[in-house]
Amino acid sequence: MMQLYSGTTCPFSHRCRFVLYEKGMDFQVIDVDMFNKPEDLSVLNPYNRLPVLVERDLILYESNIINEYIDERFPHPQLMPADPVMRARARLMLFNMEVELFSQIEAIESGKEKLVEKARQHVTEQLIQIVPLFKRTKYMLGDELTMLDVAIAPLLWRLDLYGIKIAKQAAPLMKYAERIFSRPAFIEALTPSEKVMRK
Repeated sequence: MMQLYSGTTCPFSHRCRFVLYEKGMDFQVIDVDMFNKPEDLSVLNPYNRLPVLVERDLILYESNIINEYIDERFPHPQLMPADPVMRARARLMLFNMEVELFSQIEAIESGKEKLVEKARQHVTEQLIQIVPLFKRTKYMLGDELTMLDVAIAPLLWRLDLYGIKIAKQAAPLMKYAERIFSRPAFIEALTPSEKVMRK
């Protein structure tokens, strides 16, 4: 059985939990306190970060790598596009998301005022840029949920927590976020600590 070492408030772990529930398969989530990580975590992942997936003798870390493995191993519902060109585009978009959005989380969580403000500003600008996408489609790549939606969802869930205020012009983005948040798998994947993040 797959075991996911998952941070109870970690947005990257949140992604992997979401995928596991979306696939509706047999797995075990091992909750890890982000401020009191077990010693064996550094044995599983040399970077001592979460999430970590363990299945028999396979150990994976980095949420996008874990999620692609789960998607290939349990292809229904398929979350990465089947077409190689679309799949390459999706991977590029995932990479851009890491660089432009998720790389800012550390600064936001650092509590250092100047860093926090700059990171918030950057994330806000990047999110506003993708708003037009949701005037046309239900999800990022069309009418079906894909890995891109899974990847961005934990950030959208934490906007209040991170003090990111999105202007009225971002209404299509917020409607899109609500569509994801109402999915049963998303709700099931939330930890008690995550449930209280949104007002």
